[in-house]
Amino acid sequence: MDRTTITAEDLVSRSLEIRKQYFNDEITFHAPGLKSYSIPGFEQKNPKAFLPISITGSGCALNCDHCESKILEPMLPLNMKEGIFNMCKRLSEEGTESVLISGGSQKNGKVPFLKHIDEIKRIKDELGLKVIMHTGLVDDEMAKALHVAGVDGVALDIIGANETIKDVYHLNLTTEDYDNSMQLLASYGLSLRPHIILGLHYGKFLGEYNALDLIAKYPVHALVLVILTPMHSTAMQNVSPPSVEEVTEFMHQARLQMPDTKIMMGCARPSGDYKRQVDLAAIDAGINGIAYPADGVIDYAISKGLRPTYFENSCSCGVN
Repeated sequence: MDRTTITAEDLVSRSLEIRKQYFNDEITFHAPGLKSYSIPGFEQKNPKAFLPISITGSGCALNCDHCESKILEPMLPLNMKEGIFNMCKRLSEEGTESVLISGGSQKNGKVPFLKHIDEIKRIKDELGLKVIMHTGLVDDEMAKALHVAGVDGVALDIIGANETIKDVYHLNLTTEDYDNSMQLLASYGLSLRPHIILGLHYGKFLGEYNALDLIAKYPVHALVLVILTPMHSTAMQNVSPPSVEEVTEFMHQARLQMPDTKIMMGCARPSGDYKRQVDLAAIDAGINGIAYPADGVIDYAISKGLRPTYFENSCSCGVN
């Protein structure tokens, strides 16, 4: 059936059939330690179980229109005198089990983690923490270093439109640069957890399906979908996110196009009734996991014959 003619009922049927064919009945729900979280049936008990660290503090050279460095503000800033190994050792002693190591990008779209790579390897070897890296674009040296360090996974945003790369990220790059980064990471056998930001081009769909095509070429451990969430005091503060219908259609297409890949609904999406509608649609689309599920979504998943399991870490980190 063609995407342009298939009915909504047929789409749900196909997506759930594919999910059942390739996966068991488990669905995962996640509450990472970015904020306090509690709904009936799922309450965060250890807010320090998973923590994000920014190796650049609040600094980012790109000042992207959708974020303007605000995504970095809730993260724990690295104290350079303490160093990332000692920081993670302290966090581990306080109950942290896994970390996201992220940071602002340089003007080439890369997060400058190489100077910390020896300590990151020590975090894996000596502390046993689970480490997910949010890298931005990578070159061969960076991809090889991540492999040698033994990180558990690599997350990076994949952009599928040159206009978005230029206008939103302010980078003089193309989609081929993102493809090349995926190719390098895959060549070193790293566990890939790419993200697609739906509606990134000022609330409009532009390169999302191209990004999906790019990602589908590689052995991806998990695909993470997030939705543009307009932030106060940014260039996109008054932008409307993409419609629930557009997001729903994309989730189904992702499920059909990547049938044996875990697909997760990540942390970032608008709140309120929008979030509830998206989360319910995600269940029907055969999504494998949801971060911070809306109230009532867990019961809906159970009604569809799914078995919930709960994790106090990010969906990038929690997929096995």
